[in-house]
Amino acid sequence: MSETGTGPVGVVLVSHSAALARATAELATGLAPGGGEVLIEAAGGTEDGALGTSAALIVAAARAVDRGAGVAVLADLGSALLTVKTLLAEEDELPPGTRLVDAPFVEGAVAAYVSAAAGADLDAVAAAAADAYAYRKV
Repeated sequence: MSETGTGPVGVVLVSHSAALARATAELATGLAPGGGEVLIEAAGGTEDGALGTSAALIVAAARAVDRGAGVAVLADLGSALLTVKTLLAEEDELPPGTRLVDAPFVEGAVAAYVSAAAGADLDAVAAAAADAYAYRKV
C-alpha cells in the first residue's frame, strides 16, 4: 500500500515535448483504466509550448499529483534529467518523497502508473518502472 496511507503514489512525466508527455500519460491511463485515484501529469516542453524543459512545469506537475505517498518522476533525455536532479537537490521545490526513477520513458511510465493504480508504494512503483528495461521486444 502507499507509503503514508494518504493516497496513491503520483506520477510525473518530464519530456522535451509536451505532446510526447501528454500522449504517454494518455497511454498509461488507457492501459490501466481502473487507476482513477492515481494522478499522472505531463510536464513537457516549455511554458510557451516550445521544445525544452521547464522547472516550473515540473514543480507544478509534482505538486498536482502529490497525495503524500510520494511522486515518481520519469524523464526522457539529458536536460530533462538534469532539471529534475537540480530540483531534487534544492530540496524545497518538489514535494517530499519525490523520486527520479531510472526507467525507459514510455514502458516505465505505463509500469509506474499500473503499479501505483494497484496500490504499490513508491519503492515498488520505482522498481516496476525500472524493470521495464528488461522488456524484450524481439
